[in-house]
Amino acid sequence: MKKAAVLMMEGFEESETVQIVDLLRRAGVTVAKFCFHEDLWVHSMQGMDIRADEPFDAEKAKDCDIIIVPGGRTSWTKLMENSEVMDTLCWFNDHNKLIGAMCSGTKVVHAAGVMKGKTVTGYTGYDKVLTDGNFVDAPAVWDHNLVTSQGPATPYPFAFRIMEALGIDPSPLKQRLLYHKAGGR
Repeated sequence: MKKAAVLMMEGFEESETVQIVDLLRRAGVTVAKFCFHEDLWVHSMQGMDIRADEPFDAEKAKDCDIIIVPGGRTSWTKLMENSEVMDTLCWFNDHNKLIGAMCSGTKVVHAAGVMKGKTVTGYTGYDKVLTDGNFVDAPAVWDHNLVTSQGPATPYPFAFRIMEALGIDPSPLKQRLLYHKAGGR
C-alpha cells in the first residue's frame, strides 16, 4: 500500500488539495493530511475549513512514499518559513523519495533546492521564479523524484502523474471517471 503525506497550511488551495486527496485515495493510496496546529480544522484560501488527519510530524511524513505541497496564495510563504517542512523536503530529495508540488507549492520546493536540473512546471509566469529547474509549459510533469503541476485547473493530470510515479496505473481510474470523454489524456 502506497502512502502520501499532504501538507495543509492555513491558506492552502482547497480545490487542489481535496481533489488530489480524493483521486489518490480512489487509486488505493493511503493519504495523511497534515496540519500545523493542534486544531485539526484548517482554514483554506477560499474560506472553507477542511479537516486534517493529524498535526505535522516529520517522522510520520518520512514514512510516506511521497510528500505533496499543494498551492495557496498565503500558505506557501508559511511553509517556506517552517524549517521542519524545509528540512523534510530536503530529506525526501536526499533519499530520492517522491516530492509533489502544485501551483505556489512549487515555490516551496524551489526554495528547498530540490528542483536543480529537473524538468518542472508551475503556474503562469513561474518560469521567471522556478529558475533552478528546466521550466516547461505543461499541465503536470514528472522528472526523477519530482512531480510538479501548474495550478487549480490541473489536479487530475497532477494526481495521475503522481500515481504513475508511485507505480500505479491510472488508466482504470481514468476510465471510471470518463476522463477520456472530457478530452483528458
